[in-house]
Order: sequence, then structure tokens, then C-alpha cells
Amino acid sequence: MKKIIVLLFVFLLLPEISFAQCAMCRAVLESGENTAVAEGVNNGIVYLMAIPYILVGGVFYFVYKKMK
Repeated sequence: MKKIIVLLFVFLLLPEISFAQCAMCRAVLESGENTAVAEGVNNGIVYLMAIPYILVGGVFYFVYKKMK
């Protein structure tokens, strides 16, 4: 428990550590030359973020229907 508190405290004091991203994503988004590529990366992030929520929502829906 102490380790978690210390790590949380460190991340709050040093926010630049927690804003890490892969080198390719950073290079593409910082270049600014091709906005279509940056838009594609952003869309990919949205899809990757949305799929787990949809799957978990579906599981909870089926469990709710089964319990009812």
C-alpha cells in the first residue's frame, strides 16, 4: 500500500513522466506536415478506447438480463 501512495505522489509531483507516448506517435503528431495522418492516429485512439467500454457494457447487459 505504501508503494502505491508513493508512486501516486511522485506522478502528481512530476506530471511530465505520466504524459509518455510512443516515439512514432509523438513524431507524427508533432511534425504538422500531414494532418490526415494525425487525424488517423486520433481516430485510432478513440476506437481503442471505445471498444472495451462497449464490451463491458454488453457483458453487464447480459448479466442484468440473466438476473432479471
